[in-house]
Amino acid sequence: MIIRDRPSGLKLFLLLRGSILPRILPTLVVNIVVALLVTWSHGDLWDLKITLTTIPFTLIGLPVAIFLGFRNNSAYDRFWEGRKLWGELVLRSRNLARQCLGLIEGEGEARASHGLGDVRVRMILRAIAFVHALRDQLRQQALDPRVAGMLRAQEFAQAQHAANRPDYLMQRMGQDLRQCLAEKRIDPCLAASIDATLSAMTAAAASCERIKNTPVPFSYSLLLHRTAYMYCFLLPFGLVDTIGFMTPIVVAIVAYTFFGLDALGDELEEPFGTEPNDLPLDAMCRAIEIDLRSALGDEHLPPPLAAVDYCLT
Repeated sequence: MIIRDRPSGLKLFLLLRGSILPRILPTLVVNIVVALLVTWSHGDLWDLKITLTTIPFTLIGLPVAIFLGFRNNSAYDRFWEGRKLWGELVLRSRNLARQCLGLIEGEGEARASHGLGDVRVRMILRAIAFVHALRDQLRQQALDPRVAGMLRAQEFAQAQHAANRPDYLMQRMGQDLRQCLAEKRIDPCLAASIDATLSAMTAAAASCERIKNTPVPFSYSLLLHRTAYMYCFLLPFGLVDTIGFMTPIVVAIVAYTFFGLDALGDELEEPFGTEPNDLPLDAMCRAIEIDLRSALGDEHLPPPLAAVDYCLT
């Protein structure tokens, strides 16, 4: 995610970091070159004069702009839903830490220094491992090796080979909660509240997987891609007889808008990736880790992640 103040003045037009321009630049350059050739030849293709008026472009341009706007709204809805789900995970993780520390009985106060032998510490550290595992699952990456310090050796080995790593860790949460009930370390009524928190975290993870595994229908995106490209590459033929040498400039502005909206929709459609405009899952996982380790009295807290070159991952 790009984290920076809105530029002003000339910087607004020269800024590249965080702009969609680098992604569409090759196509945009080709479009401008075509516009220059059409302007130079005045729309003549050898002995054939290609005559187009602005009327068909007016009729087509408005629906294309509307559909591009609708697609971008749909893509942003996916982005915003993903952000809300990770906000839910932040909330539920904090609640889980509070419930484990306050509702499960143990010998003395639960501290990080007690290690994984204390079920309260183990469940809270596993919650940290859970969000790291979910991030890696959504990004189709291997499990972060730093998670090894939050899980027992056998559990970490099994998690690495699990088909759904977050779900496996949540299953282990359920087993620890059942053990606490069997040992009468928690009242059954209070255990239900912890189970509800675990269920909410599982639901948030499943909803993230739904967004990840259900892209915008390909045929819909393909239709918009084709229409936008045909519109922008044919536009010089419709403008050259009217505005002459200004044709490449107008085409560049229109193409930048259409190609940019198209590419931006592609980025927002998948909010869990590693593109500059995707959600900063690393930073959110780190924030959860800091909160939960603080609850355990850990004195060796990792620092919050900071933006690098205005980009927060």
